[in-house]
Amino acid sequence: MKTLKPILLLVIGILLTMTSCRTEDDLVIDPPVEETIEANSTVANLMSRTASNDGSSDNIIDNASCLSVQLPVTVTVNGIEITINDDDGYEDIEDIIDLFDDDVDSVVISYPITIILTDFSTVVVNSDAELVALTANCVGENEDDDDIECIDFQYPITASVFDENNDLINSITINNDNDMYDFIDDLDEFAAVTINFPITVIFADGSAQTINSIQELENAIEIADDSCDEDDDNDFDDDDCDNCTTNDLETVFADCTEWTVDKLERNDNDLEDNYVGYVFEFNSDGTILVTQGSNTFNGTWEASGTGNNISVIINVTGLSDFNDTWNLHEIEQEDDDEVEVDLRLGDDRLRFESDCQSNGSIDDTALVNALTNGDWYITYFFDDTDETADFADYTFNFASDNTATATDMSGATNGSWSTTSGDDTELGLNLNFGTGIPLDELADDWDVLEVTNDIIRLKDVSGGDGSEDFLTFERNPFDGGNGNDDLEAILTDGLWIVASYTEDADDQTANYAGYELDFNMDGSVSASNGSNTNNGTWVVFSSGNQMMLDFGTAMPFEEFNDDDWDVISVSNTEVVIQDVSGGGGGTDTLTLQKL
Repeated sequence: MKTLKPILLLVIGILLTMTSCRTEDDLVIDPPVEETIEANSTVANLMSRTASNDGSSDNIIDNASCLSVQLPVTVTVNGIEITINDDDGYEDIEDIIDLFDDDVDSVVISYPITIILTDFSTVVVNSDAELVALTANCVGENEDDDDIECIDFQYPITASVFDENNDLINSITINNDNDMYDFIDDLDEFAAVTINFPITVIFADGSAQTINSIQELENAIEIADDSCDEDDDNDFDDDDCDNCTTNDLETVFADCTEWTVDKLERNDNDLEDNYVGYVFEFNSDGTILVTQGSNTFNGTWEASGTGNNISVIINVTGLSDFNDTWNLHEIEQEDDDEVEVDLRLGDDRLRFESDCQSNGSIDDTALVNALTNGDWYITYFFDDTDETADFADYTFNFASDNTATATDMSGATNGSWSTTSGDDTELGLNLNFGTGIPLDELADDWDVLEVTNDIIRLKDVSGGDGSEDFLTFERNPFDGGNGNDDLEAILTDGLWIVASYTEDADDQTANYAGYELDFNMDGSVSASNGSNTNNGTWVVFSSGNQMMLDFGTAMPFEEFNDDDWDVISVSNTEVVIQDVSGGGGGTDTLTLQKL
């Protein structure tokens, strides 16, 4: 919409009716000819292109750089509804999409929405079809378009308007790009217009320049045009390393000494499971040491460049899958001190992760002692479906030198094991028995849920779709059942109390003193202390490895509401369940004891 034109025309009309002629007493201020901005001139067109609405910042929503969605707007991202109130909301969308690598991502817009076009006019859109019709007018990804995004005006800017007699009739204050665009569009309505210099322009790298004349302004815009990546594509996460430096990479490699392979995709093949238990050390002298059990591999690494153009050259003898010149895509620091270094090469991906906080200081004594003492059998393996029977004939033995064997009637298969920090738990167990079926299914960095001399229970959250896999080792061979199949029977046999409840480091056990819990076979549960009763529901699923509790809004048992408690340990008198928050990574632990 044109906001300046009606006002200016009114002012000009009034002045013209009041002044039919000039006298020698009139104040004459002749505009300097060299500073006059004329309609359709080179500098006017450059200024208009600089001020036009840049629609590329929200391409994650509309996939179009020539228009933008007026905020606030509500979208549903992979099933999660969020309201975007400012530019930070685009990062929230990206964070949800980045949760998993191999799922199908979707951003569904809640209509109606208002679209802002290049000239800042607006259109109400009521459907995807209407939006597609508008975006069809935009050029494709990274194609040349009219807007200039590598330079911006610093506002406010003032302009002087003269009539045909060169009388100063108005002074205009321009406060934003919309004002500037309309001002340039209205130049043909004015007899003469000048900009009141000096003004300041800001470049894409954050530097500023003081402009003192029309010619300087024209030169600055022409030089800035196409001098930066205008990000006119729909690859929403290609700017994740805008501020990355080689020093950043060197620092995280120095601070976090043990790196594992979280993702490796080459030529559409997922290879990360082949490198479970491989530990990488990136040294400051440019060398790499890789250890896997008793095996070692040596190599080199080198980084050069800045921002989104940092190249990382990796060359490790004997590990050709890693050897290439990669582009540093992202360095991500998690809240729990976990760091990820994400490398890309076309469609190929390589992501290293490290728990910088532990760096090998985790207490794995109980796990190592149990694991290396005698034979073990898989009594439960769940990966979307129960596949335990596939491992019924195998006997597993884990040696103290981090080697392992899986033996069935056809012979022994060699493998390796190592301990690490877990993703959702403090302790993790890496297993790798190669690529042979079905033992290839075990290759992963498992979270340790429970360890005794008789049972080791493990869990893994898939990096693809977020589903959870479970693996249980016991001393006796698989007999067709599962150690937690009787959890329902145990919970429904008598009354229980809350022996312990902690939210991360906050012990809240005292809130549940005096309450007795009664679990019923119909899926109902009640918690009563004589004067107050909390009613809820419960379900055991995943063959007894997970549990759901829901007490509605009733306090204090509302704190127990969750649909994916992990069952840590089960006995006839005690049940321990745990939940790791998907946001900040805090851990809730609930221990129930039988009365």
